[in-house]
Amino acid sequence: MFNSLISTIKRWHSKPTQSDSQEMAGSAAKKPRTKSKSPSKPRRVVIPRNDHAISRRDISRAALTVMKRLQEAGFQAYIVGGGVRDLLLNGHPKDFDVATDATPEQAKQLFRGARIVGRRFRILHARIGREVIEVTTFRGHHSDGEEHEAQQSEHGMLLRDNVYGDLESDAVRRDFTVNALYYTTDGFEIHDYTGGMDDIEQRLIRMIGDPATRYKEDPVRMLRAVRFAAKLDFDIEPGTAAPLKELAPLLRNVAPARMFDEILKLLMSGHGVRTFELLREHQLWPHLFPDNAAQLDSPEALELTRQALRNTDQRIRNDQRVTPAFLYAALLWPAINSEQQFLMDKGIPPVPALAQAAQKITSSQLVHTAIPKRFSIPMREIWDMQSRLPRRGGERAFRLMEHPRFRAAYDFLLLREDSGEIPKGLGQWWTEFQQADEDGRTQMVREAPRNSPKGKGRGRRNRGGRRRGAKSGDSAS
Repeated sequence: MFNSLISTIKRWHSKPTQSDSQEMAGSAAKKPRTKSKSPSKPRRVVIPRNDHAISRRDISRAALTVMKRLQEAGFQAYIVGGGVRDLLLNGHPKDFDVATDATPEQAKQLFRGARIVGRRFRILHARIGREVIEVTTFRGHHSDGEEHEAQQSEHGMLLRDNVYGDLESDAVRRDFTVNALYYTTDGFEIHDYTGGMDDIEQRLIRMIGDPATRYKEDPVRMLRAVRFAAKLDFDIEPGTAAPLKELAPLLRNVAPARMFDEILKLLMSGHGVRTFELLREHQLWPHLFPDNAAQLDSPEALELTRQALRNTDQRIRNDQRVTPAFLYAALLWPAINSEQQFLMDKGIPPVPALAQAAQKITSSQLVHTAIPKRFSIPMREIWDMQSRLPRRGGERAFRLMEHPRFRAAYDFLLLREDSGEIPKGLGQWWTEFQQADEDGRTQMVREAPRNSPKGKGRGRRNRGGRRRGAKSGDSAS
């Protein structure tokens, strides 16, 4: 994957390139430059069309249309960020972002139905057909802005940053060098101010500027460093990694709603297992899922967490549906299971103990990440069905299989068995029950154990008339 890129980098390192007046002209064999990450001294390198492999054919028509309209109106326009990075790595970007010197108001005049969104960072959403292209104005240094344009919290977090600048200032205001590469159709060049091409070659995620300061400006950058390292299979440059452990508590200052969105990017993009391991390595995980982190000394809890992420990664690779409800159910389950056992040891029956445990752990998690109701409700149903799946007498098995959350609850049961939390057996019974015909299912129900495993809980007696197939010990659905 990297061979063509590496040869390209070596080629433009070994001959003169188009650059600004600060570059040394006429050098016949230029050595790889020593990277200066100082925002005040950006060093521009321009990679001409013949020395990179990006083609317009690989860029969405909507993004090209946005760039063309901006350029025709007299503005600069560049594809920037992950789109350029992924194209250089032979990837297939899903989204393309455009950076320009036009203000959001100026750009909006060029696109019918465009909307300016955001308060902390004002950006334009330009709709071209069915696609929405994010258009950002070049950022300036926030210290140059007036109070109403740039504000910071007491911890150094940027609360507002709508100070505009030029291409150079925009480059050094971005987070990582590999995300600060600019491609333009005006000459078909790549502009690199921060050494991003070198870091792609060396497979490094490197912060632009002082990492500690940049993390304080936006603690989510710590999660982005891990996410990009996991996604690209890169290493985090030592200086970029060094402050992560110390500054990890700043993640608790991030709004829970924003954190929920970041969790989805971290764990539901197909690289969840590696992301999880990196988050643990840099001690970020306890600030995302503290109740899960507290249980990971248990081999079963650790394996259940890893297996849930492994299954999610596999489903994404197979283009199968994934839902945050199932993943959150798995991540919070070890703590709920532990709390339920604690309550049962105090004499509380299993079902109310589970309800109390679920309420406590969910409320604790909501302090850190929001969980929208469309996910929290099915998450709780998955947990609730774990106590119902062992009870298969009468018509219960048939009714349970018709429950809209049955498949998720069944998969969750298999996950618990695979992790070693509970003995195997019940999952196989439900597998065979789904595969059997009507007569086979009826026979399986007759032969199924009457009580739940380990004698946990006793069902209510049937208070109505005698129901066909009902057995003493069955609980109501």
